[in-house]
Amino acid sequence: MTSSHERRLDSGLAELGIDVDARQRERLLALLTLLHKWNRAYNLTAIRSPDEMVTRHLLDSASVLSAIRGPRLLDVGAGPGFPGLVLAIMKPELAVSLLDSNGKKVRFQRQAILELGLANVTPLQQRVERFAAPAFDQVISRAFASLGDFVMLTEHLLAEGGEWLAMKGPACEDELAGLPPTVMLVERRALEVPGDEASRHLLRLQRVG
Repeated sequence: MTSSHERRLDSGLAELGIDVDARQRERLLALLTLLHKWNRAYNLTAIRSPDEMVTRHLLDSASVLSAIRGPRLLDVGAGPGFPGLVLAIMKPELAVSLLDSNGKKVRFQRQAILELGLANVTPLQQRVERFAAPAFDQVISRAFASLGDFVMLTEHLLAEGGEWLAMKGPACEDELAGLPPTVMLVERRALEVPGDEASRHLLRLQRVG
């Protein structure tokens, strides 16, 4: 018999128009189980119930899937690994780097990568301003900083012709006004996360010219 969180995941993915194979579904549910288990000991997220975790972590992360092209994606301020881990499960050809300065959250990332057998994910414990790496095609953030700070702190990590992807709540209008003149908004996309009534947006940004 399927559990309520399995039903929520299946119906949510269907509502998003996302097809997953048996292995991907198994990995998403294993990630959920691991997050719930670790959260009781290490307080990785304020969300306690598996059903809510499906909505607020798995489906919220999956809602941006159609904007992901890679091939190299950096998830900044990834916390326990969202949206990066979900996107890596959905797109095995994607090379995902998860960057966070919080040791216990990066330890969870490492454990999830190990247990789920995700060969396309690299966990990194470092502050973004000190992090140096070959440039990424896309840099994504879910709850890292204001839009202006996100762009400024990751400017050195974005490849020529690359784009920033910022997952934001209803206050994104004010933040857009604070963007530097060297950065332009390419698209503002409303995110419809099944089971979540909150207003969510994906902002796609590129360098001017």
